[in-house]
Amino acid sequence: MNKLNVLFLYGKKQWRSLTAEAINRSDDRISVRSRGTARGATQTTRASDIVWAEVMLVMEGKCRQRILADHPSESMFNSVHVLDISDDYQFMDDELVGLVKSAAEPIIAALVRS
Repeated sequence: MNKLNVLFLYGKKQWRSLTAEAINRSDDRISVRSRGTARGATQTTRASDIVWAEVMLVMEGKCRQRILADHPSESMFNSVHVLDISDDYQFMDDELVGLVKSAAEPIIAALVRS
């Protein structure tokens, strides 16, 4: 079974996308990466990340806009979903874990089935 390549994106790649990557790393259905869209991010998004990804899950609408603006040709064939998770949490905060799971799981499940 081929795994679905999922890229979690957030402005500076700090707590939200790292949490999303950590809690999904052991999911046998998917391969995960997390990257930041802001210039000062710990690991910024590269064109190769977008080409690798089959789906991109972004924490906020502005991240989606930045990815599409910075990498228009690479992202034109990707599915990009906004999770609408605000930057109010620390790494692995219980509430953040719950939000990521409830927002990302239906998207992942639908794509894995199709």
